[in-house]
Amino acid sequence: MSAVAKWWSRAAAAVTGVVLTLVVPVHAWAAGNGVADVAAEAAKYRRRGGFGVFGFLGGLCCLLVVGGIVLIVLLIVRGRRRRS
Repeated sequence: MSAVAKWWSRAAAAVTGVVLTLVVPVHAWAAGNGVADVAAEAAKYRRRGGFGVFGFLGGLCCLLVVGGIVLIVLLIVRGRRRRS
């Protein structure tokens, strides 16, 4: 295993640990605090009037993120083909 692969696996494990350390307690707090009920009511009674500017910007942001991920995967795959 190369040094880069070792470093990458250790960094991924560290990031996963940090995310789980933060997400699990916050989820438990939200589940027991009534926040889930407030979110359900907000989703049920929100306005149904069109897509809106924020919906457009959210969709654009999502497309940019997906496009970036696809670009990164393509660059990694092309880099591996050149080495072989």
